[in-house]
Amino acid sequence: MPTLQQPLILFTDVEGTLLDIHTQEWQPASDWLLRLKQQQIPVILCSSKTAAEMMLLQKELGLEALPLIAENGAVIHLADEWQDDEAFPRLISGSPHEEIRHVLNQLRDSDGYKFTTFSDVSEPTIVDWTGMTPRHAALAKLHEASETLIWRDSDEKMLEFSAALASLGLQFVQGARFWHVLDERGGKAQAVNWLLHRYQQREGFRRTSIGLGDGPNDASLLDTTDYAVVVKGLNRDGVRLSRDTPERVYHTRESGPAGWREGLDYWLAPP
Repeated sequence: MPTLQQPLILFTDVEGTLLDIHTQEWQPASDWLLRLKQQQIPVILCSSKTAAEMMLLQKELGLEALPLIAENGAVIHLADEWQDDEAFPRLISGSPHEEIRHVLNQLRDSDGYKFTTFSDVSEPTIVDWTGMTPRHAALAKLHEASETLIWRDSDEKMLEFSAALASLGLQFVQGARFWHVLDERGGKAQAVNWLLHRYQQREGFRRTSIGLGDGPNDASLLDTTDYAVVVKGLNRDGVRLSRDTPERVYHTRESGPAGWREGLDYWLAPP
């Protein structure tokens, strides 16, 4: 079992995990966020959200200056103090957003797939879809290496679409509410592993890792960390892990930030 007395690092999904998926509130997690900050335990946000959106969220949560993982791992924003790192300030894996958007438009025009991307709509529409503030909605459109979409076609067409993307070196990833297209070279697992390695290089010791997530796109993150919290989510398929054992995985009864708190209570609260 991990303890607060050992060197730890947390990697957490955002929407549906640390943030309530309907209200975007995070207050049930506030006590743990403060305690982790006091213990100097890094809390790394790991989300499908854009880096610009997550940097604002970092400030709201009191996590500024830490690294973050954006766009499902396609973008890693480095810690402020890592200015000597060759990748500073951002490491971007694979194809840029404009290339991905061009591929999506071509596939939609040539094969008639039905979907709506964030690039297709205005900021007020994203506010209606998500419950975000207008400020966050504007930042949610600033993709650098992926695209977010709502799928509006059949399951059969989705399989065709996913195969077409794979043949072009892209992956189709399901989040808590939306679908995401990014380069196959990206992904939450590779981003988590990259940051774990960087922390060990810089600090000279290995931190024990805890991952928290609620959606199918969090599975690779949760399989990568030493311990995991599967927060109760809305997705009908749940989160399927390759290493789902009680020794390393806890499934919460609560959802959103209340589930996030429940998971940390399970792993880290004193007996």
